[in-house]
Amino acid sequence: MSEAYNNPYMTLGLNVEASAAEIKRAYFALVREYPPERHPEQFKRIRSAYEQLRDPEQRLETDMQLLQPWQASSSRRRPPAPVLDVSQQDLLLALELLTELHRTDWREDYEVIKLS
Repeated sequence: MSEAYNNPYMTLGLNVEASAAEIKRAYFALVREYPPERHPEQFKRIRSAYEQLRDPEQRLETDMQLLQPWQASSSRRRPPAPVLDVSQQDLLLALELLTELHRTDWREDYEVIKLS
């Protein structure tokens, strides 16, 4: 019950992807079912949930506060990322070529030190 109170979508019986028209329809249907004269506490929860979802900016803020992972609908699903098949030897070779690990001649980096 406390989770439904904190989650306006559950209070209105909606999906997170509900449109503004669906939110409005659900609100008015619940107000008819739970009028403020007979069910004041339930009406307060329904009204609060509607206020959170009615304004697009407030709805975005509410969605961010819910901290639920976003799940894309099936029509907007991205293709899976390609799997890279990289062997350990290929990775080590790339690291070696990008660094100085492959060098064998270090003479140009040595300086003659003169002791006085």
